[in-house]
Amino acid sequence: MNKKTIAVIFGGKSTEYSVSLESSYAVLSHMDTDQYDIYMIGINQKGEWFHFEGSIDMIQNDTWQQDANHHVMICPEPTKQSVIEMTQIGIFYKHIDAILPIMHGKNGEDGTLQGLIQMSGIPLIGCGVLSSALCMDKQRAHDLVAKEGILVPKSIHLSSQKKYHMKKSDILKLQLPLYIKPIRSGSSYGISRIESFENLDEAIMKAFEYDDEVIVEEEVNGFEVGCAVMGRDVLTVGRVDEIELSSGFFDFEEKYTLKTSKIHMPARISAELEMKIQETAQLIYQILGCQVFARVDMFLTDHHEIVFNEVNTIPGFTAHSRYPNMMKGQGIDFTSLITQIIEMGLYNENN
Repeated sequence: MNKKTIAVIFGGKSTEYSVSLESSYAVLSHMDTDQYDIYMIGINQKGEWFHFEGSIDMIQNDTWQQDANHHVMICPEPTKQSVIEMTQIGIFYKHIDAILPIMHGKNGEDGTLQGLIQMSGIPLIGCGVLSSALCMDKQRAHDLVAKEGILVPKSIHLSSQKKYHMKKSDILKLQLPLYIKPIRSGSSYGISRIESFENLDEAIMKAFEYDDEVIVEEEVNGFEVGCAVMGRDVLTVGRVDEIELSSGFFDFEEKYTLKTSKIHMPARISAELEMKIQETAQLIYQILGCQVFARVDMFLTDHHEIVFNEVNTIPGFTAHSRYPNMMKGQGIDFTSLITQIIEMGLYNENN
């Protein structure tokens, strides 16, 4: 049997570079090498692309660039379905059967990389250009989901820093506490939770450091739940998990250290509520045009209402990350999960 060559892209010119390395290491550790040849592409924080052939341990400890010998780029000609290797002895085409980007944040999860892959004619394993861009944009994702009757947090959208001064009076009418978020950012970078309007200006300026648009949201009374979704027409859902916070919000440090917070998987809710959350997650996944895999994050209020938060089109994929653990709860182990995702991407009828 001829093995398929799967390119895994990691790193990236993003604030979430280190998260990508951790996720990529875990994915590469669990890929079935009896079925697939792995072609690793590392992007450093300058945005330079390299073909990496070393030990995946070097990805985990961020020394991979020491063993990155030559540059590589995706060939934009769909007839080639390849990457271009630029070595000291010449330029070569390498056929690629599919690309799995394990990238987080800007230039990896926001539709830009997906557009480049789509142009190449190489099958993309994951959400496409439009869904990636929409899900990365908190305001527009909320607008589309709300039109389908799903609750979203009350918010005010600032399309520029100039708009802040025009809309500040409206913001001051919102109910505290508030969350100030960059429209397009992941891993809680640039997000602030404020309990006093005295901190508003500082929080707004912090958010604008990460994006040129900002959203100001009222806090939802309740707790956050998430649901892993996989598939295209026929969807598979994972068990629902629950984030328990001791204080504040689920910021970058808590997401990756769990110093004072806990993730309960499965969530401490009734079977009826879990099913309702799973059904809502599938609907949101479809509304936003997701495919292959994504994690849908929501809030469950004190009155058992489901409020949409956001969709992560490339969620964390470490062995302890939420997405694989949700699927594990349905009896799908990490290696089987990666294999199913790859197979769906390889034979995606939209590619």
